[in-house]
Formats: sequence, structure tokens, C-alpha cells
Amino acid sequence: MSSNQRIEFPELVKKILENVIKINQSRYFIAIAGAPASGKSTISEKLKSELILNSHKSSVLQMDGFHLDNNILETKKLIERKGAPETFDVLGLLNCLLRLKNEGEVIVPIFDRSLELSRSSALVISENTKIIIVEGNYLLLDQEPWRKIHNFFDTTIMIDCNKDILEKRLIERWESFGLSNDQIKNKVYKNDLPNGLNVISKSISAEFNLIN
Repeated sequence: MSSNQRIEFPELVKKILENVIKINQSRYFIAIAGAPASGKSTISEKLKSELILNSHKSSVLQMDGFHLDNNILETKKLIERKGAPETFDVLGLLNCLLRLKNEGEVIVPIFDRSLELSRSSALVISENTKIIIVEGNYLLLDQEPWRKIHNFFDTTIMIDCNKDILEKRLIERWESFGLSNDQIKNKVYKNDLPNGLNVISKSISAEFNLIN
């Protein structure tokens, strides 16, 4: 597997289709990692649509579906760090990937952005789903327990997005929730951007770097 190949979206789709045919296994796993607001969800849905158009049934599994509940974060005094690596049920994600690899139909959680909460058992990944697109910040993070999931992926993608664009998108995201300027600054500069820089500096090399 090559590493750090810079690629445009149409070429990425072509490469994945070639790999799916070449490997010819029951399920093919793709990791799409990147900083918060880098465009992971949008790219994942776009890729899913392209793969379905090419007759490969695909589904998206959100790492954010494995957020710890706010009550747990409050108890652990982590609510201000929500979105940091330690605020996810990584072993829950690992078990879900194991089931997807070895079983047919699997029911998985999703993240409801309008509520900023996970919803359990909210999406059915059917038995005939060929390609699983997993999207999330820390899928390639080079620290435990995140390293445990690295070997699941047949293709790894890191979304390349510069800090200024990330900052702008994060501010706009929290503005859409009606937060005050002070609340937005607190979330962006004390949590979201540091988390993003952590992703950029502490992740293993991806097979492909996709500019967004």
C-alpha cells in the first residue's frame, strides 16, 4: 500500500473501484479521517453515492455514533472536552467493526448533529452491503486504543484542509446553534481546533490525501 498519495475525488473513486474488484472479499472497509469540519461526512456521502452508482452497495458508519453520552462526560468531567479522543467508546467501535467484518446485517448507532448526541441502533447496514465507509477524526490516530482499529481498513484516506478553512467552518457550525461569541470562541479555540491539530500531527500516514 502506498502512502500519502495526493489525489482528487474522481481519481479516488476510480482507485477504490479497482481495489474492490482486485481484492474481491465479502466486505471492503474504507477509513475517511480528518480534523473536525474538514468535510468527512460530506465526502463520505458523496463517495457512497458514487460507489452505489457503480453497483457496489455501500453504507457509512460514523465514528461520532460512538460518542460517550453527555451524562457520562459530565460524570467524568470531560464535557468541555467533548470530541477529544478520550470522549469516545473506541472499544464499542472496534466491536462494531468486528461484527461488520464477520456478520451479515448489523444495526449501528449514528450521530445526530441537530442534537449533538449519539442515537443507538439507528441505522441498519444490510447483509448485502459490500463497502463500509467509516468516517471520523481519529480513525488513524497513532495512540491506544485507536491503533486497534487500523488493521480493519483496506483503504485509508486523510482529508487535507488548512487551518484557516477549518477555523471558519467551525465558527459557522457553532453559530448555527445560536451560541454567543464567547461560547463559540471557547469551543473552537479550546477544544475543536486543538483536536484538529492533534489529528493532523498524530495520525499515521494514509494511503491517500484528499484535498477539500
